[in-house]
This record gives sequence, structure tokens and C-alpha cells, in this order.
Amino acid sequence: MNNNLTSLDSSLEKFLAHLKNENRSNNTIIAYENDLNQLVDFVRQSGVGNIGQVTTNHIENFKNHLSKEKQYTDKTVSRKLNSIKSFFRFLIDSGVIGQDPADDIAHPKISQKPPRILSPLEYRALRDVCRNDNRSYAIVELMLQGGLRISEVANLEISDIQEDRIIIRPYESHEERVIPLNKAAKRAIEDYLEERPKTKKSTSLFITKNGNSLLVRNIRNSINRYFKIADIDNVYVNNLRDTFVVQQLKAGVPLNVVSKIIGHKRVSSTEKYLQLVEEKETNNIKLKEL
Repeated sequence: MNNNLTSLDSSLEKFLAHLKNENRSNNTIIAYENDLNQLVDFVRQSGVGNIGQVTTNHIENFKNHLSKEKQYTDKTVSRKLNSIKSFFRFLIDSGVIGQDPADDIAHPKISQKPPRILSPLEYRALRDVCRNDNRSYAIVELMLQGGLRISEVANLEISDIQEDRIIIRPYESHEERVIPLNKAAKRAIEDYLEERPKTKKSTSLFITKNGNSLLVRNIRNSINRYFKIADIDNVYVNNLRDTFVVQQLKAGVPLNVVSKIIGHKRVSSTEKYLQLVEEKETNNIKLKEL
């Protein structure tokens, strides 16, 4: 039975509790909460106090507010609209409201730029500038040779590195998977482990001099510094992962094999890289060493 007198805050609390019950990641829940608090603050300025008073016009005005006054990018506005649409779908399914005011709200058109791929000259230059930093060099090799996400690099433990493979343990919404460990990446990890601080403080593979686990922001800052030294512009750390994908597809490794290795839930997520592959050789199951 719907109750249009449910307060905005109460509705938001119900939705956030639902996300927690669904085992969504903390980062995801925080992002939803921030997006929806923005909407709540906006509609309150129009005298709205209960969730049933929110109309399509309110949401359309909020969308325009984000674009014109806040000057958010179309991609950011679209992401926030996804949060809003998920919120109201939950309220419909829960019987809190009887009509979905977000259903007819259109997303802004987003022109998808192809992923930034490093050329062989660029990733060789990156290797050269961080070669004397065994920790950063091993991180670059793992992402470039295995297609790991930056968060997966940060989550690695020493025991995850095996003879010829890397175990990516399940985390958040990602399932466990196995990544082949080639000679170049294995050698880089071995060189790093020889100088890794001896400590029982952390079992993480990558740690600081004080023995603390290396965080995502630490990894990003370190690799970005080497991008700058190597004079590689307009690039993000996860573009090393993108480069791995494209190079494997160019080498003829089947799409479904690459998709499984990099942990995409759908092969369609990997297909976007095909636009960057001019020619594919005959199917080659063996991964290319970069």
C-alpha cells in the first residue's frame, strides 16, 4: 500500500538499507547517498517535504540545474539520473509511491570516447622511467601484462601470486578469477619481493616503507608521476588495463577469453575495444607478452 506522506529522509533511509542488504559496495552506497541528497536538498527548496510530492518537473528541473548551474558533464548528470531512477523504482516496488516521477526523464546524450591506449613507444618509455623503482615497475607490469584494475592491484596479497598465475579474490560485486602470469610480470614481482620490507604488519603484496598496505590513491599518484616523467599526456592509470585488452585482441586472442581474464561480467563490455583493433590474426589462445 503506497504512502505518499512518507518523508524524503525516511524514503532515502529505506533505499540505503536496501542497498546494504543487497551487499552493494560502500563506495556505491556513498555515491547513491550523495546523489540523492542533492536531489532532496533541491526539491526541498520548492517546499517539498514528502516523497509523494516529487514530480517529473522537479526532477527535470534538477537535471537542468546540474547541467547549467553546477556545470556537471553529461556523463556525471547521467550517472546521477541513474541513481534517481533506481531510487524511485525501489519506492514503486516497495509500495511507497504509486507513480514513478523519474520514469520519463531522458538521459543527456553522451558521446563515448574510445579508451586511451598507450602506444608501444609510450609503454616502453614508462617502463624505462620507473625501472629503478621495483615496486612501481611491478605494478605497471601487472596492469600492462595482466589487465588488472588498480583496485585489484591494491587488494593483492603475496599468496595470490602463484607459479604461473594470479588469483584475483572476490570483492564487492566481482567474482574470483585467475589471470595468467607471464615471464615479464613474474620477473618484475620477484625483483620487487627481494626488496619488499620484511614485516608481519601486512600480507599485502604492495606495501609502504612502514609496512602499511599501499592504497589505490598511493598507486595512482606514483604511476601518474612516472607518466609525467615519461612525457605521456592525457592518460589515466587504468589505461594500462585498456592497453592490455587492445593488444591481446590485436594478437588474435578471442574476445570471450580476454573478457574472462579482465573480469567483465558481459562480453559486450569488452566489445567496445574492437573499434580500436584494425586487424585480428587467427584466434590465438596464448596471451601476447607486451
